[in-house]
Amino acid sequence: MKNVPLILSIIAVAVALAGGVYSMTLGPKAGKAVSENGADSTNVTLATSGIVYVDLDRIVQEYDMASDLGAVVETKVKNIQDEVTRRGKNLENEVIEFQNKINKGLITRSVAEIQSQDLQKKEAEFNEYANQKNNEVIEEQTVMMNQIADAIKTFLDKYNQEKKYTMILTNQRGVPVITADPSLDITDDVIARLNEEYIKEKNKNNK
Repeated sequence: MKNVPLILSIIAVAVALAGGVYSMTLGPKAGKAVSENGADSTNVTLATSGIVYVDLDRIVQEYDMASDLGAVVETKVKNIQDEVTRRGKNLENEVIEFQNKINKGLITRSVAEIQSQDLQKKEAEFNEYANQKNNEVIEEQTVMMNQIADAIKTFLDKYNQEKKYTMILTNQRGVPVITADPSLDITDDVIARLNEEYIKEKNKNNK
């Protein structure tokens, strides 16, 4: 699909906006520690060690589910666009033929008026059809974005039940994570496990 990179970027935005800062319940890694003299003090080291981030752009671009869904939507969109183009071309040819008849004086004024009204009606119907199909394209792309966003969010929920991070930040083009220790970036692990889970589910459904 020519617009796949743009669509995938939009998906990443949608996930980021939906998730914002992906916060988890504070676990044993965060909170307060008791100092030697018995007073509570913030254990900064332990708290920050529970904060990680993922690069949403990379996840969406390298997620096999996104590629598969993108290919399906691409085919549907192309079929819709081809049909709209075909109907538009047919209408254009009718208009050209009508104008040629008028220019050559091959039809009477009364016949020309009737045919002109008919063409105007066809044009209005075509515009309505084209708008309807455009809405279908938008709906197909929106559903795809929602499916991918939901799959990523569901996976991260389950993923963090195991990892028990204090917080998982969603990073996109350096926002909100401007700079950070590379060791806090868990994108590679998330992508690998996302794809592993997706392939297993896909193979199971294909049996």
